This record gives sequence, C-alpha cells and structure tokens, in this order.
Amino acid sequence: MTKPSLSPAEQALRDAALEYHRSPTRGKIAVTATKPLANQRDLSLAYSPGVAYACLAIEEDPSLAADYTSRANLVGVVTNGTAVLGLGNIGPLAGKPVMEGKGCLFKKFAGVDVFDIELAEHDPDKLVDIIAAMEPTLGGINLEDIKAPECFYIERKLRERLSIPVFHDDQHGTAIISSAALLNGLELVGKKISEVKLAVSGAGAAATACLDLMVSLGVKTENIFVCDSKGLIQSERADALAGKLDESKQRFCQKTAGRTLADAVKDADVFLGCSTAGVLTGEMVSTMARDPIILALANPEPEIRPEIAKAARPDCIIATGRSDYPNQVNNVLCFPYIFRGALDCGATKITEAMKVACVHEIAALAKAEPSDEVAAAYAGKDLRFGPDYLIPTPFDARLILRIAPAVARAAAESGVATRPITDLEAYRVSLGQYVYQTGMFMRPVFVAAKAAPARVVYAEGEDERVLRAVQEVIYEGLAKPILIGRPAVIAMRIERAGLRLKPGVDFELVNPEDDPRFRACWEAYHKLMGREGVSPEAAKAAVRRSNTLIASLLVKLGYADAMLCGLVGRFDAHFDHVSTVIGARPGVSTLATMNALIMDQQTLFLTDTFVNELPSAEELASIAQMAAEEVQRFGVPPKVAFLSHSMFGSSNRPSAKRVRAARDLFVQRAPHIECDGEMQGDAALSESVRETRLPGSTLHGAANVLVLPNLDAANILFNVLKVSSGHNVTVGPILLGAAAPAHILTPSASMRRVVNMTALASADVAAAKTAG
Repeated sequence: MTKPSLSPAEQALRDAALEYHRSPTRGKIAVTATKPLANQRDLSLAYSPGVAYACLAIEEDPSLAADYTSRANLVGVVTNGTAVLGLGNIGPLAGKPVMEGKGCLFKKFAGVDVFDIELAEHDPDKLVDIIAAMEPTLGGINLEDIKAPECFYIERKLRERLSIPVFHDDQHGTAIISSAALLNGLELVGKKISEVKLAVSGAGAAATACLDLMVSLGVKTENIFVCDSKGLIQSERADALAGKLDESKQRFCQKTAGRTLADAVKDADVFLGCSTAGVLTGEMVSTMARDPIILALANPEPEIRPEIAKAARPDCIIATGRSDYPNQVNNVLCFPYIFRGALDCGATKITEAMKVACVHEIAALAKAEPSDEVAAAYAGKDLRFGPDYLIPTPFDARLILRIAPAVARAAAESGVATRPITDLEAYRVSLGQYVYQTGMFMRPVFVAAKAAPARVVYAEGEDERVLRAVQEVIYEGLAKPILIGRPAVIAMRIERAGLRLKPGVDFELVNPEDDPRFRACWEAYHKLMGREGVSPEAAKAAVRRSNTLIASLLVKLGYADAMLCGLVGRFDAHFDHVSTVIGARPGVSTLATMNALIMDQQTLFLTDTFVNELPSAEELASIAQMAAEEVQRFGVPPKVAFLSHSMFGSSNRPSAKRVRAARDLFVQRAPHIECDGEMQGDAALSESVRETRLPGSTLHGAANVLVLPNLDAANILFNVLKVSSGHNVTVGPILLGAAAPAHILTPSASMRRVVNMTALASADVAAAKTAG
C-alpha cells in the first residue's frame, strides 16, 4: 500500500508527534504509587500482612472497595481498534496511543486514573464477556473507537450486566457537546427546538447518539431526515422495504419524496454532520431556512469549511470539530467531568438525565460572565456568548466545577448513586483541587499568544534548542520569531537538525555582524551609558559582542515586542543588559524572577529565584504582588505564602521580622488576594498544619505562590523540587517587573521550555496592550 505524501507542515507534525511519544519516557502514561514505601512498616501495611485487613473488610462489605482501593477513581478506556479516529480499523495495538492519550486527558482534566485496555476481539458477545469480567477492577468503563453498529450492542449489553458506569464517548461525548451548541444556537436565532427541521449526514455511532439526545431535548423525530452512504433513509429504499435497516436507522426512516442529502438539507433549520469531509456544499447551505445552524463534526476535515458556509449564507452559525475555528465541538468538554461526577457519587450507570444535565451546564457556562482569571488567561479572545461562542473553551477551568456536581445530582435523582453527595456546594469547592493540579496551565497562555502573536527576539538564535522551538512556535502560531545569529551558522544547523525553517519566510534574521539597525542600536546604548564611562567606540564593541544586548536594544527601539535569552552564559551577565536597557516598568522598584514547577499533585510558583540576594520587606511585598499578577496569566487564582523559619511570630530574628513585615505590606496593597505568613514550608501547603498554630488563618487550602526570604532559599528549594517532585517540568525563570517582556532562561532549558516561555512572552505583550 502506497503511503500518501505529506506536506511540509504534516511532516513537521509527524516528526514532532513521534518524538513526543518516544521521549523522554516511552508512551504517555505510567502507574505511580500513592502511598509511601520508605521502610519496613510501610511495606507491611501496603502488602503482607497489613493488606489482609483491607481484603477482609471488602469481603464483608464490597462497598468499602471505594475506600480501601483506587477502584472508585479508576476508569478502563477499552477498544478493539475497529474505528480509531479517522484511521478506521487499524487494530487494537495501533490504537493504543489514542487510548493512552485518552488516559492523559482523564488524568489532567479531572484527576481520574485510567487503565488503557486494547482487546484483540471482534465478536461483540465475546467483547461483552471480556469487558464485563473486569468489573471488580474498574470503577467505570469508557468504550472508545469501536465501530457501529456493534458499539450500540456492546454498550447496551454492558449497561444491562454491570453496576458501574459504561460510556461510549464517540457516541455520547459528541452528542452532549453538539446538543449544547444546538440549544445555544437556537436561542440566538429565536427558534423553538420542537419546531426545527434537522438534516443529518451520517448514521454511525456518533450521529445516532446525537439524535437520541436531541430528541430527548425536544427535537421531533418526524422532523429528522438522516442520510447514510446510500442516501436519505426513507421508506421506499430497497433496504427499508426488505426490512434490513438496523434498529438505529429504522427509528429515523421517513416517508418522503426526498432521496439525497441535498433534498434533506433544503429548508432545514439545522444540519448535523457526523460523516465525511466536503459532503455539504455551499449550494446546499444556500437552500436552508433562515439563520441556519450547521454542526459539521467530521474530523479532521469537516463536512463544510466555515468560510464556505459563511460565503453561501452569512446568517449561518457553524460549529466544527476543529480547534482553529470558533465553536469547537470537543469531547474533552464533557467526558472527564461526567466520569468525575459519576465516580464520586458511586453511580451504577450514566443515565439520560445525567447526560442532559451535562448538556445544560455546558450551554449555561457559555452564557456566563467569564471569571477574572479566565478573562486574563484568554486575553484577546472574545468570550462573550454569541454566534462565535456557542460553547465554552475546552480549557475553561469552571467546567469541572459545574458539570461534575450537576451529574452527581442527576445521578442521585435518577436513583443510581450508591454514595449520594448531600452537600453539593462543599463537593464543588473540593473539585477545585483538580482545576489547578492538571498540569495544563500553559494552555490558556498558548491561547492568548495565538490570539495576537508578538514579535519575539531570541538572543541565542544559533542554538539548536531555539531553532527546534521556533519550528514549533511557527506551527502553533505563538509568535513572530526574530533570530539573532550568523546566517551561515543558522542555515547549517537548520539543515543538520532536519528542520524546514526559512529565513525571511518563517522568521526574521538579525546578523550581529551586518545589520542595518546596528547604528541605531549602538547610538541608543551610548545614550543610555554615555555617563557611565561608555564611549561611542565602546558602545559599538559592546553591541557587536553581545547578542543579549542586541535583543534588549531591539525591544527598546520597538523592532521587537519581547525577548528571550540566557541559554548560554551566566544569568547575571544577561540580567545586567536587560535591566540596563529595558529596565523596570513605571512604579516598579526592583526586578525579580519567578519559576513555576508543574508537579503531579500541584503547581507551585517560587520567587525570587535569581535576582534579589536579600530583599527588604518592601521588596518582598513588591515581588509577591508582581508574582500574583503573573500567576493570574495562567488562569490560576494566586494564594500567597511568605515563608520563613518562623511560624506566625515564633521567632524575633531579623529575617522573621522582615518576612512578617512583608506580609503586612502585601495585605495593605492587595487585600483581594489570599495570603498569610510568616510561616514554615509545610504550613504553606497544609491547612491542617496552619490551623494547629493559628486557627482562622487568612489563607485557605494550599498556597501556590511561595515567597522565599532570600535568593539562596528560593533557588535551592526550586532546584530540589525540580528534581525530586517536578520531573524537571518547569516554566521560567519569568522576569517580573520589566518595562517589556524579557525572560532570561538558563543553560539547562529544554526546547519545550523555550516554547513555553515564547508563549508567555507573547501573552504578556497581548495583556500589556489590552491593559494599556
């Protein structure tokens, strides 16, 4: 079989995807112990003899498995590989990367653990038996990429046999999100759901589930016209006359003179596509009723592109499965959260009422006012309810806070919750732990960067990490790169790395040995430093030998919006140039740095890790305020802890008094931000520890911004946590307080960190323009 040729962009994506899956650890998921195994006692509790007591307790009362094992937080993502994405029947082994990816989404968005299970079996009854036999292991089952019509039978039989939730996401996930889009679209155009005509392309698992849910929401069956590969499903068709229509199609078999999709679409209020690319033409769209709603969900290429639909009918509202258009129908909007709610209340199944509750919460969230954190995180993106915002963004942190409680409530009302949640508000508050430990906190920054890509200049343009990062930056649309470096060296390294970058096309090139802006740069530097003993000749020499100085001057003179440097050389040398040329923004007395650590259980922001050796109380308060502002860029409400060896006044040493005074100043300046101090490190992360020393602390839950008393403490803590708990997944250093976004990385920075810092720099520029 001849493989299709790939475009340069597709080849770049293929290479990046394969490298992502291969390193630094093969695959995307792992099993991690949740209990300590540090000594003999731990071992005796985790295994023999202590484990016997947990076993006996469960034998006596099986419901205790939810307390003594991980079952109540464990979902099996099960496939036989017969309908994998748009790849078709590629088999269970080839489908494993998709199932691992699904596991990542469950864990990252909702804290749900996953076993991915790929089964080499096509017989539906055998599949049912195999999956059913795993009930003691799993708290829920997510069926994935099993072809129709077998998937309907398998799900139905499992729901009949098992006492745990079974959910075929290809069907119900798409149905839930598209139904939410439908409800909001109809509200915008002023049509009643009971009166609309619905034309459908596709009669597989997703389309059928969409129709079932839409019917339960009020669409009349007699107003639904479905087309499959043989045309419009109608009573005079040969397979209908012969009684060969399967049950899922028979329900929508109509008596009509129509025969084609074009016939079905004429005068339709809504088009639903779960079929294949390009089947809906602009000519067809032009025959639809006023203000048509188009749900073109084929992936990766929809039934019709939005620009074609809009050209034919400017009054149409369109949603697709693509992330590069508004109104993305993305299953990640619901499946992590519907399982979160179902698992937490011990639901024995996912009922229609639970799905409907999910639909209404997603629809309502699109109409809600964005929180301050969400608005800041998605700077430049219009989050107002309207034709281009029917459904929330997939990274709206409020999804879990709304959907999981609604699902748990519906489960209780449906009588399927074995552990009903009585205090739903307390439950909603507890879900906050999943929102801010997802490890996905860079995504809002990426969204903001893509909305308004800034001109970012890279001082180390010859570094291969930068070149690889720039390839990713261009693909993602995060920034407009400017590379400083010798053209021949950059060209050689691009070729050596197998990249497809072209100077003047993909990035702007600044040759430090020959650039027309050289005179403007050295004159600007001399103007800044002329009274510091720097002569014109010295200014010329300094600019020629320092790429960081060039980058700083390009930002200063308006040739670039932001800069990155620091991959080679000492931090202090880079900082001297940045602080001298770019300086601090008005009202800021001192620059500082902050590093983010993305750990399994939480994300921590540490400051000041690189600049101020022994900051005063005034400086600590200022640093904390700048750090809190920057943390909000990630869509995270800051919770600030001022750290010390002292615990709420237990020491009167000068360092403790300094930190105590910093906390008092911070409270005066930012009374709306949760904070407390001075306190020890364990108290910052444990409310129970704080409560033993100071009941009624002004900080609730775990702090996420740790303000250390001096540079040594901050830098040491950061590097220890980075290795011991953070798996070297960090963002930063983030320079705080500069007059323009300028971040100084470290020689250990990876390509991924360069990409992340590029996105942050670009997002910072967008936020500054919005604020200005």
